[in-house]
Amino acid sequence: MNSSGNSLYGRLMLDVKGVSLNSEERVQLQNPHVGGVILFSRNIESRDQVCDLVAEIRACSANLLVAVDQEGGRVQRFREGYSVIPSMQSIGNLVARSPKEGLALSKDLGWLMASEVIASGLDISFAPVLDVDRDTSSVIGDRSFSDQPEIVISAAESFVSGMHEAGMAATGKHFPGHGGIVADSHLEAPIDVRTWEALYDRDIQPFAKLAKTLDAVMPAHITFTSIDPDSVGFSSYWLNDVLRQKLGFEGVIFSDDLTMKGADIAGGYVDKVKLALNAGCDMILVCNCPEGVVEVLSYMESAGIAQSSKLASMAATLSVSWSDLECSPRRLAIAQTLAALD
Repeated sequence: MNSSGNSLYGRLMLDVKGVSLNSEERVQLQNPHVGGVILFSRNIESRDQVCDLVAEIRACSANLLVAVDQEGGRVQRFREGYSVIPSMQSIGNLVARSPKEGLALSKDLGWLMASEVIASGLDISFAPVLDVDRDTSSVIGDRSFSDQPEIVISAAESFVSGMHEAGMAATGKHFPGHGGIVADSHLEAPIDVRTWEALYDRDIQPFAKLAKTLDAVMPAHITFTSIDPDSVGFSSYWLNDVLRQKLGFEGVIFSDDLTMKGADIAGGYVDKVKLALNAGCDMILVCNCPEGVVEVLSYMESAGIAQSSKLASMAATLSVSWSDLECSPRRLAIAQTLAALD
């Protein structure tokens, strides 16, 4: 757990190559412009090894957020030694059939996922997905709770409540909604031609209703051409005029990974960083591109990019040991509930 209060954090979140740090990474993580590390499947061999890696990362700097994508379903980086979290769509389906049972399970799963991630020494899992989708998007699909906004809102609210109970800040993604197009922004730069009215009545509703509940939001690498010419993560209109002012969101804005093809519309790494920070992103992610990280850090140093105290709000607020978690009656009861659903 990171308990740094109002400490200043660098504005860049990056990744590391393997299951332990190399000497270059140790030096890089001491750079004051680095404020976070995100772990991927390649960084994970076992639960004990994850805990050791996070301890190595923490030893480099007191002010680092450590993150992972542990949504559940097909996006679950931690597997061996961890609970299998079902897809959010399966939870949304249960909410549709049996609201009381489904919402209770959603809250429990938010608590379980967050507790296990925090027990491994991390601060955040980038969750929940608030996209409204069932099978339209090639990259979202069953990562979404539902193609019905009201189910997404109620299920996600319960999930976030469980995360908060465990001591984890919640990040809603991918604003203002990735569920209306087939294209995968990891592979191309998607364009959505829907009108503001169509988007607001459906995809934006989860973000609007949960704006005061979410601690952070991650924008989509999508351009909504009938609304604004800029891709959302590089758009002051979307991040300030809509998210901050219209929806009243006051938390942290994380860019999605700037190495994704959907971000290339903005140019090279320095161009992307400038645009994302100017648009209103509090922290930017650059993953799977070590040379891009070097370029970004060089720019941040030369430009004197200020650190942020706001990012401290994303650090885990509670701690739990694996030994306590393994004998937790709540964790055991959730496992029994999930087994009964199979």
